[in-house]
Amino acid sequence: MRPIIFFKMDFSHSSLFGYIEDLQELTIIERPVRRSLKTPEEIERLTVDEELSDIERAVYLLSSGQDIQGTSVVANLPVLMRQNPAETLRRVLPKIREVLHVAGVEMQLTAAVSFLTVLQEESVSIHTYSHSFLHIILQNLEHRDAGVSNAWLETLLAVIEALPKETVRHEILNPLVSKAQLSQTLQSRLVSCKIMGKVAKKFEAHIVKREVLPLVKSLCQDVEYEVRACMCRQLEHVARGIGTELTKTVVLPELVELARDEGSSVRLAAFETLVNLLDMFDADDRSQTVLPLVKSFCEKSFKTDESILVSLSFHLGKLCNGLYGIFTPEQHLRFLEFYKKLSTLGLQQENGHNDNQLHLQTLEQEKKYISVRKNCAYNFPAMIVFVDPKNFHLELYSIFFCLCHDPEVPVRYTMAISFFEVAKLLNSDVYTIHKELVTLLQDESLEVLDALVGHLPEILELMTNRGENNGSESKLLSIPDLIPALTTAEQRAATSLKWRTHEKLLQKYACLPHIISSDQIYYRFLHRMLTIILTNNVLPVQKAAARTLCVYLRYNRKQEQRHEVIQKLIEQLGQGKSYWNRLRFLDTCEFIMELFSKSFFCKYFFLPVLELTHDPVANVRMKLCCLLPKVKSTLKIPTDKHLLQQLELCIRKLLCQEKDKDVLTIVKRVSIFLFKQHLVLGLSLKFQKRFYENDLLDQEKERQEHLLLEM
Repeated sequence: MRPIIFFKMDFSHSSLFGYIEDLQELTIIERPVRRSLKTPEEIERLTVDEELSDIERAVYLLSSGQDIQGTSVVANLPVLMRQNPAETLRRVLPKIREVLHVAGVEMQLTAAVSFLTVLQEESVSIHTYSHSFLHIILQNLEHRDAGVSNAWLETLLAVIEALPKETVRHEILNPLVSKAQLSQTLQSRLVSCKIMGKVAKKFEAHIVKREVLPLVKSLCQDVEYEVRACMCRQLEHVARGIGTELTKTVVLPELVELARDEGSSVRLAAFETLVNLLDMFDADDRSQTVLPLVKSFCEKSFKTDESILVSLSFHLGKLCNGLYGIFTPEQHLRFLEFYKKLSTLGLQQENGHNDNQLHLQTLEQEKKYISVRKNCAYNFPAMIVFVDPKNFHLELYSIFFCLCHDPEVPVRYTMAISFFEVAKLLNSDVYTIHKELVTLLQDESLEVLDALVGHLPEILELMTNRGENNGSESKLLSIPDLIPALTTAEQRAATSLKWRTHEKLLQKYACLPHIISSDQIYYRFLHRMLTIILTNNVLPVQKAAARTLCVYLRYNRKQEQRHEVIQKLIEQLGQGKSYWNRLRFLDTCEFIMELFSKSFFCKYFFLPVLELTHDPVANVRMKLCCLLPKVKSTLKIPTDKHLLQQLELCIRKLLCQEKDKDVLTIVKRVSIFLFKQHLVLGLSLKFQKRFYENDLLDQEKERQEHLLLEM
């Protein structure tokens, strides 16, 4: 018997004061619960007559309801427009317009979304929409809350695309002249910039030149740097709208000026717009104007203007390939060296000392350097194209090695995502990155593994089929360290809590019969799949392992190994003590019916499946009954007539002896379905044709099974 322990209570002044504080906290926690209860008067005020129509209820709630009820009506506007557009426009929309003048942020945001939905669903003609909705959108565009203003702006930009040109010109473009003036608020001018970009793509070049470009120039020279940066980012859309000639004479000079702006955000916007417009500049513009600017950005990024470093690293691949034709060999080498420098930024320096020991970096700097290296990883495939894949080992392999071994997970994750692209570009030289594949497979971060697994079958196929000199010897040499890496990756995924990564990995491992030998799969992977089915607790993982095991069995080339695996499946799953294992046996049988020929299933699995009609657990019998139509479809009559008799006998026994009402219901449905299927098959030419096509596919499966055993 355990001794009873008495705890001594401390009733000192300080302790009592602490208890009182705790009690006060509890009362504070409970207060909102009491406040949330409605009084009878409030409930009566919130109650609406059930006999009112949807339109009448909406009008009533907007007129005398609370804010939350009004917001609900506004959210329901697209539904009302679908049901009764005429009455909604006549009675509900004017009320919404009135309410929005004094509405809170939530209702404003809801209205912006609802107006956009009505446009997208095309509940009314665009003419009616512009007449009824456009003025409300324009009225709320300059709301004092930035979030609300942006929401209405997004709606307006979508509306501009659908509106007729004349409507855009009179209702939107003409008022912009006054809205873009310096006398207007900062918010008004920022909105004008974004509208300019959308409007420029709507009209012909001569209209844009006459009516839009003067405003664009004015906003590019605005006194506020936010406006200049915003307009600078819209210059890409303006350029696309006016064509190459006007871009060269009007947009490019503005970009050059903005690239030298005193505001770092303006310079950044100018740089990114230049990169995005590279395809619109001819060779002369690129060499005489763009290239000097880019070189200036690169030089300043390390010395005086680190703010542009992250953007520069992100766009470097596009920049190098966009300017490729005009580079001299010296410039080509300089940009390559610049990329290499960025790829190791914040890591080991050339003198062998760690940069952190020489300079106390702030947390912000470290984050920036990680982003730069991550962007370099993102651009790595583009840089391979830049140097030519033939020069990869000489020029870029050392950087590839560094990025794959980077101490930060986001960098390695990005390399894992782009690994397949790199492998494709290297083609026959893909053997040079085999060690890095093994490294990433064994990475300590499951995020990296998950990213790599997405294209693992394609990567492994490239690794084994395009080895050095495309010879079989290279293929065999590449396997020994690859197989341990694959098994380690699976075990790490299995011991983690991220079961989706484990499931994905098992699904992708189904490609291994095309990569490695049947014996290697049998000894290193097949039994592991069976263990997962038997011991793992996650159903999707078990099913993935079951299907992959069936694929391995399908391509196994030794009869004795096949028999051993089949026997284990029947004994450990089909006849297992746990009902859960018997359910997984039925899942496995479904995969076998999908992957193998009918004769294979009937020879090894037909009778073990029927034995489960006597299973003591109703769930197992229920799952089996659902599977019976598929099981019957594997029979070939008259060859399998004795098996058909066994199946019919099992169904009759279930109909007569089954005590569980749910199982009995399914058995009755299945028996009726099988009877109807038999009748339809005898009468319908369409079904006969389908069964004939399935028989041809089955014959091909059977032929391949015999061929694999012969090989």
